[in-house]
Amino acid sequence: MAKEIKELNDREENYSQWYNDLVVKSDLAENSAVRGCMVIKPYGYSIWEKMQAILDKKFKETGHSNAYFPLFIPKSFFSKEASHVDGFAKEAAVVTHYRLRASEKGGIEVDPNAKLEEELIVRPTSETIIWHTYKNWIKSYRDLPLLINQWANVVRWEMRTRLFLRTAEFLWQEGHTAHATKEDAMAEAKKMMHVYEDFAQNYMALPVLTGTKSEHERFAGAEETFCIEALMQDGKALQTGTSHFLGQNFAKAFDVKFLNKENKEEYVWATSWGVSTRLMGALIMAHSDNNGLVLPPKLAPIQVIIVPIYKNEEQLEKINQRVEELTEKLSQKDIRYKYDNRDSQRPGFKFAEWELKGVPIRLAIGPNDYENKTWEIARRDNLTKETISNDIIISHIENLLEEIQNNIFQKALDFRTTHTYKADTFEEFKEILETKPGFILAHWDGTTETEEKIKEETKATIRLIPLTLILEEGKCIYSGKPSKFRVVFAKSY
Repeated sequence: MAKEIKELNDREENYSQWYNDLVVKSDLAENSAVRGCMVIKPYGYSIWEKMQAILDKKFKETGHSNAYFPLFIPKSFFSKEASHVDGFAKEAAVVTHYRLRASEKGGIEVDPNAKLEEELIVRPTSETIIWHTYKNWIKSYRDLPLLINQWANVVRWEMRTRLFLRTAEFLWQEGHTAHATKEDAMAEAKKMMHVYEDFAQNYMALPVLTGTKSEHERFAGAEETFCIEALMQDGKALQTGTSHFLGQNFAKAFDVKFLNKENKEEYVWATSWGVSTRLMGALIMAHSDNNGLVLPPKLAPIQVIIVPIYKNEEQLEKINQRVEELTEKLSQKDIRYKYDNRDSQRPGFKFAEWELKGVPIRLAIGPNDYENKTWEIARRDNLTKETISNDIIISHIENLLEEIQNNIFQKALDFRTTHTYKADTFEEFKEILETKPGFILAHWDGTTETEEKIKEETKATIRLIPLTLILEEGKCIYSGKPSKFRVVFAKSY
């Protein structure tokens, strides 16, 4: 395993290959036989389960219930909301037939006699099928708000894929809510953005910016898109969560009305919001190093790995007894641990393996530690080691897990701070992009034309318009027209 770790590409020299190596070698995921799709392996899926459980609890605490809607969507549904279909048409996978048959030449072929009367879209997102359903669920103001979440898979036929970040099929959750007023729907969209912000910062140890997307970058069919954006260690931005105020667009497209308290008929107001397994990519890229993953304790499947060091069975028997006493106390504290007592691998191999997998704390115990009633404790975040008395080991581990969580966040925050720049001219803007990538705060004249020109010439996009605007008179870096505030630009994934 130590040899495998050395084969990781250097993060500074080839960030893209380093990322791919790390995902595969740490047993998170691998490419599948289906082009553009991935297999999430047990270790990777256990991290996703942690994310899912925390988010699901937060959704339920904010009044949402889970449901499930069909994977297939009639093609005619998409045509009902024009901007929505335009946004997903190039990525849509279409089912045209429902049966196979034996070919005259041998093998299997599509049965031409089994053509569907209406073609089905494999869901790229579920607004259309859900709003068709809501028409039957919503009749009166008493039915509102309707707060529904779905955990599902979606398909977007991406041409250029990368594990976790962009795959043809991925896992996500999508919330879809209906409200009696515009104000309630807007409040919901903002609230869920802040739920994502809280999760990213307090569980993923990932500092994020909050704001709205420009009109050009909004979700297809939305009137406003709220988002959280994070900065990865290569200076590129990653959109890690979005929440959309949909206005009455989908309600009108699917004729979803309700009787208000005055017994008058109105269209409902809508939101949708979601995060996906892209969060896994963010977790990896924001914190990890050339030795492997660095996992925040709150999301680590294993928070403490315990490795015995011994020469004979007598020594192992004593160590096992000490470990059993420890693990009983760890269980009482709900600290997730694993005792790696495999006799097929040497301690050095185990150290390297669990370092690669990002376990926050490693405990080692040998004959001397047993006699001295001590433990060697190593931190994954800063690779330091110390010797701790058995009398205080549990409290030390508890404190250390919290300290590591905070340290990982602070390190990422410091990185973002030192990689956030201001640009007042287009030349300065381009120089920053080429020499020290990160977030760039710059004036923009508010037009889609200027936004597209900047993207065309630099590949940088407006990541967000800050939620709390700081008014500052200036001139657009591209057009020179007046601007009252700066927006956040970056190259992105």
